[in-house]
Amino acid sequence: MKIVTLDVRAPADSMAEFVQSWKTRKAQKSARISFAAPELVWRVLTAKRWELLKALCGAGPVSIREAARRVERDVKAVHGDVTALLNAGILDRVEGGGVVFPFDTVKVEFLLQAA
Repeated sequence: MKIVTLDVRAPADSMAEFVQSWKTRKAQKSARISFAAPELVWRVLTAKRWELLKALCGAGPVSIREAARRVERDVKAVHGDVTALLNAGILDRVEGGGVVFPFDTVKVEFLLQAA
């Protein structure tokens, strides 16, 4: 099972983990996509985009038109959401113009602390 963890942490922490992973070159069944602030998570993962990820989870490569059909939304709107998720590194583009969500599970982690 491939898991992606979406979290909030400083860019320096993300880079340090990347460097450590690169040095050890361990085969990983998980990935981590980090955001610098919780507001960025919610800017990228809107309710409609979360619904799209749920529809693509474990589906393999699909066209944008098929993704739109699965979530019963307009192709143009889904195309915009797919572009945002591609730019965030959450979706991957495949040959032929389709996209794939290469994970079976999504985990979201962040803390809300008193100021």
